[in-house]
Amino acid sequence: MSTLHVHRFGPATGPVLLALHGLTGHGKRWADLARLLPDIRVIAPDLRGHGRSTALPPWDFETIVADLVELLTAETDEPVVVAAHSFGGACALHLARQHPDLVRSLVLLDPAVALDPEWLLDIAGSTLGSADYTDVEEARMDKLATGWGAADPEVLQAELDEHLVPAENGRVGWRVSLTALIAYWGQLAREPALPPADLPTVLVRAAKVDPPFLTEPVRAALGERLGTNLTVEEWDCEHMVAQVLPERTAAVIRAAL
Repeated sequence: MSTLHVHRFGPATGPVLLALHGLTGHGKRWADLARLLPDIRVIAPDLRGHGRSTALPPWDFETIVADLVELLTAETDEPVVVAAHSFGGACALHLARQHPDLVRSLVLLDPAVALDPEWLLDIAGSTLGSADYTDVEEARMDKLATGWGAADPEVLQAELDEHLVPAENGRVGWRVSLTALIAYWGQLAREPALPPADLPTVLVRAAKVDPPFLTEPVRAALGERLGTNLTVEEWDCEHMVAQVLPERTAAVIRAAL
């Protein structure tokens, strides 16, 4: 049995898409997008420390890759397309680097890779300082201010329903391990894992994110590595790419499939 809790959408057979969420996220976040790809078999795990998956350490890219390898080898004997958002994008790059036989193409949605350590220290400190919320409405307002502003209200409500759980003193918080989360912010300071040079890769940058999660040095490194196998798109949106532009995201994924 996999150590990961897995959300599955679509048919039991057919083209396989491995969908990887970002930090503080969960696999069910891909449900709305999966409805736009009804013929695609979508496998969307809660990454270690997130959702209903185990929160046991170690909390690093190597362990996440091991979890994903275990999952993929149990699910399919063919290489898969990987669609990955933010921190999930960094995980996808490590998976492709370490196990190129399991990945046939990448769709990286505003990936967070090789970020500034001082910025990450600030983010981790802010996370520790405000780990939960007074109530559901405060959590909703935080989402609207941090990348979900243009998302369908029903999609945001589904996020709150699935992922918000009771915390201490009557407060509420996300269904994540805070200790794992802090460790993962640290992982994002690591150098980028560059995929095989022949791996078709689509790189989407959310133009309304400032400072950007997808930095110019990372984009340049991927371009030098992949050459014509890299397609770069810049979308006029916030960080939650799949939630604010689901139809456009689905079209890019379908093309990769």
